[in-house]
Amino acid sequence: MKRDQQALLDIFDSLDENQQQSLLDYAEFLQAKANTQCRQISAPLAIPRPENETVVGAIKRLKRSYPMIDSMKVFAVASNLMTDHMVKGRDSEEVISEIEALFEDTYQKIRREFE
Repeated sequence: MKRDQQALLDIFDSLDENQQQSLLDYAEFLQAKANTQCRQISAPLAIPRPENETVVGAIKRLKRSYPMIDSMKVFAVASNLMTDHMVKGRDSEEVISEIEALFEDTYQKIRREFE
């Protein structure tokens, strides 16, 4: 057993039952966080853009293509672009291209943060 592992075990053994549970909860939190970070920097899925795709369809495709992106990070901007299309009549192809760029830029930012 490594020295750090033994030290952690010694600390764990010296704690009361409630403190042991707190330490275990924190360790599980750290493990979950590490697993999330690994998932977040995976490569995007190559889902091609179909012909005559709607803006809503594009957002759904991009959410599947970029599972590492928390959709709330792009929600406000994507919603504004979708509103521009629906209310102001902006061309869907143009709006979809901007939403694709938004997802790609967000992905690149995540990669830089975890490198």
